[in-house]
Amino acid sequence: MGFQIGVILMDVKYIQNKLSDFAKKRDWEKFHNLKNLAISINIESSELLEIFQWDDNQEVDEKLKKKQFKERISEEVADVLLYLLRFSQIANLDLEKICLKKIKKNAKKYPIKLSKGKSTKYTSFKEKIN
Repeated sequence: MGFQIGVILMDVKYIQNKLSDFAKKRDWEKFHNLKNLAISINIESSELLEIFQWDDNQEVDEKLKKKQFKERISEEVADVLLYLLRFSQIANLDLEKICLKKIKKNAKKYPIKLSKGKSTKYTSFKEKIN
């Protein structure tokens, strides 16, 4: 068993508890239902997407070198993640478990032999997947 120096794992439960406390102190728990949080995830994701609208990859790469741009996208990424964490807390989802399960499922849907170097959806593969 190996180890990695400098690896910091995010403490999901700690952040979820901070979010819960934040909402409770503001009497916002009544607004934090799955529907509202799902809508908020979508809105914040769209705000992140809007930052990149009309820019090509080279322009984005140049903007990433600027602190102000990095801060702007960091804010939106944090918004998306915080809503996802709150959603998963209320839905009682085990994030690590469901993410690993989805990666495993995607590995079956996108076998290396059929998907390497391609961006096509698995439904377009001519060869059958087990």
